[in-house]
Amino acid sequence: QVQLVESGGGSVQAGGSLTLTCSISGSISSINAMGWYRQTPGNERELVGIFTSGNSITYSDSAKGRFAVTRNNGKNTMYLQMHHLKPEDTAGYYCAAVVIGGTCSQYWGQGTQITVTS
Repeated sequence: QVQLVESGGGSVQAGGSLTLTCSISGSISSINAMGWYRQTPGNERELVGIFTSGNSITYSDSAKGRFAVTRNNGKNTMYLQMHHLKPEDTAGYYCAAVVIGGTCSQYWGQGTQITVTS
């Protein structure tokens, strides 16, 4: 089992910056991939950025060049640093972790809302 808790959401003006934090607990050593997703009402959850094997990170086209996913293994924490925010970045942001054992299990945090005002 993996537990994920996001923090750091809120309201920010367009062009501003914000950093989200994901605190990770549980079977951390079993995690194969972890990253950030976002979701707007009526739409599917979409990838923002994710660590896969080793330190390889994959970003969505909308996140490239503006967002950065980093982690502090010593603190069991992952971050999403967001810059040059746009109103279309307004969404619920979710921390995710994938464990591949006998089955593939995906874990989610409760989400944190970001609102970007123009």
